Amino acid sequence: MKLWGGRFSKETDTIVDAFNASITFDSKLYRHDIQGSIAHAKMLAKQGILSDSEASLIIETLENILDDIENGEIEFSIDLEDIHMNIEKILTDRIGDTGKKLHTARSRNDQVAVDIRLYMRDVITEIEGHIRNLLRTLLELAEKHQDTIIPGYTHLQRAQPVTLAFHMMAYFQMFTRDLDRLKDCYKRTNCLPLGSGALAGTTYSTDRHFLMQELGFDKICTNAMDAVSDRDFAIEFISNASIIMMHLSRFCEELILWSSSEFGFVEMDDAYSTGSSIMPQKKNPDVAELIRGKTGSVYGNLINILTLMKALPLAYNKDMQEDKPPLFHTADTLKDCLIIFEAMIKTLKINQEKMFVSAKTGFMNATDAADFLVSKGIPFRKCHEIVGHIVLDCIQSGKAIEDLSLAELQGYSPEFDDSVYDKINIKSCIEAKKSFGSTSSVSVQQMIEEAKKYLERE
Repeated sequence: MKLWGGRFSKETDTIVDAFNASITFDSKLYRHDIQGSIAHAKMLAKQGILSDSEASLIIETLENILDDIENGEIEFSIDLEDIHMNIEKILTDRIGDTGKKLHTARSRNDQVAVDIRLYMRDVITEIEGHIRNLLRTLLELAEKHQDTIIPGYTHLQRAQPVTLAFHMMAYFQMFTRDLDRLKDCYKRTNCLPLGSGALAGTTYSTDRHFLMQELGFDKICTNAMDAVSDRDFAIEFISNASIIMMHLSRFCEELILWSSSEFGFVEMDDAYSTGSSIMPQKKNPDVAELIRGKTGSVYGNLINILTLMKALPLAYNKDMQEDKPPLFHTADTLKDCLIIFEAMIKTLKINQEKMFVSAKTGFMNATDAADFLVSKGIPFRKCHEIVGHIVLDCIQSGKAIEDLSLAELQGYSPEFDDSVYDKINIKSCIEAKKSFGSTSSVSVQQMIEEAKKYLERE
């Protein structure tokens, strides 16, 4: 008979058992379930609801069960629905009626809620560590490539020259915001629901503040109904994970483009590439492509859990059992992607010469030519028009702006003089940027120093 079977006159159909069960996926929570149960047993003993000897027996047995699970000595039963009922059944089988006292002043509703929050705390902390590793690798790349010049793009068209360090630091900023969002999500996750009961609290004289301290929570969920019936903290995590995956995917897209023959800016290490089953010459950026592809499944998880929760009346509903597959899948996918992406870019081969040659073509010094005329007192819009005509004529003649003689340039504007050639030199175009946050070497060095301070604080 089920642990809740007293109300029923017949067993559930075996089809219902299989359909109703979550043990196939929530077994992942075994450690957190036992952690919460041990804290609950200590609290019951502290409040005199259990005797010290009863609590000690329960705690010792739960610790033994944990060891047995991790040693692969326990097989969970689908008939017992979920990880909570499985562990409780194992406990009562080992110590009898004393084990049945553990569930006093507790519901599976607050039990699963605390399990999920304990799991998410561990996951968020682990993912934060992977992001910090990625940030350190990006910073190393930036420090190494402060003088590596690369085309900057808008609309995937060459726009203005930048340094590779500047480009890497753009992603550094994105991932710091991702890290900050996770830290903020942790604050809302780290709220204790245990002690809320099914939805309305409990008639027993419990001590939720003791539970909070025992389990390391920062605060207590103040409304029992809210504590058991919402999963917004999990939704927030999956949302944050989706943003991180988006940033990884954008980075991967660039690496895929850059590794193509058309760009030739980078080459993936053999350890992070694959070949073709038919074309011997191929070296495919499959790791980057898979990260880009897996981003879609994480987005799907966000839509999944939002849709799951969107029409549920308070308080707990069985629908909420389905919150765990998208949560677990998101956490596992994000961890895997961060680990392999960081390793992939750490081994990236960078073709500095190809980047520089590309940066010298495509009239990326056109804005600087216009700025030169602005310095002579000509309105910017007029300067824009003048240089636009120069570019058009250069395209037709197959020349670069710097290839034109001074006489040719003065044919467009008499304000041009010999100093323009220094101004439109590709390196000068980079160093001329004076605004805070620009691609100049001084600005990028400031970014790097601030990044080091950020990581020291982390």
